[in-house]
Amino acid sequence: MANWQKLGIIAGGGALPVRIAASCSERGDDYFIIRLTGFYDAALANLSGVDCAIGEAGRMLRELKAQNCDAVVLAGIVARPDFAGPNIAGMKLDMRGAALLPKVVAASTKGDGALLNVLVEMFESEGLLVVGADDVVQGLVAPVGALGKHKPSKEDFDDIRKAAALIDAGPFDMGQGAVVANGLVLAVEAAEGTDAMLSRCAALLGSKKANAPIGVLVKRPKLGQELRIDLPTIGPETVRRAHAAGLRGIAVESGLALVIDSEELVRLADRDNLFVYGFSASEV
Repeated sequence: MANWQKLGIIAGGGALPVRIAASCSERGDDYFIIRLTGFYDAALANLSGVDCAIGEAGRMLRELKAQNCDAVVLAGIVARPDFAGPNIAGMKLDMRGAALLPKVVAASTKGDGALLNVLVEMFESEGLLVVGADDVVQGLVAPVGALGKHKPSKEDFDDIRKAAALIDAGPFDMGQGAVVANGLVLAVEAAEGTDAMLSRCAALLGSKKANAPIGVLVKRPKLGQELRIDLPTIGPETVRRAHAAGLRGIAVESGLALVIDSEELVRLADRDNLFVYGFSASEV
């Protein structure tokens, strides 16, 4: 049972905000969407909510309060703002956004985690309960073990351990993913996100993809990450891109990653002979 009355959804790109809204609708729960301009999925366009630029912090808070929202979930993909020169005009800063800007700029130099913490503090300071996507949608959290019929081999586990250790190596400004193949680090997720990282891997593997698939995509939280609003997420599109890149499988940390549309994800993984595996901390 939710411990809030009405949920505000701060919606970036991708499937997760869409799934959250659908879950609320299925249960008959009241919600209101702040659609972040330039990021949100078109499927949200006609649902209850408003479009806001990323710099309109004051307007977001006013809209949430006018709608009597007492909780908020931040979900979806949002590119880190470009604070340089004329590009800042695209953020459409209102008075609250401008007042928050120095703190946001300072946090951005420390990485995405620090930047997200500023947003959490802003909403909490206004009395809003900040919740995770897994608090709203049941069954999103990755379980332990294989999600389909395929399982990682001993060699795959060696790659999983190396990639997991790399992500957990320290407070560096990197993403939540890495790809390792036969002990060789192919890619570490940077500001471009998982999809673009997998495209880089496809180019690196080149003709090797025509032979046996090699390599594993691993996603897990970074050190010190705010777990309510930025858990690593995989879905059917992740499987498609991993297969296109020529990888053998995908591994995520069980209990600390989200799986969207798991039935379709498993169907695609089984069809394409990829494993999708939830590893426990004791396995890495």
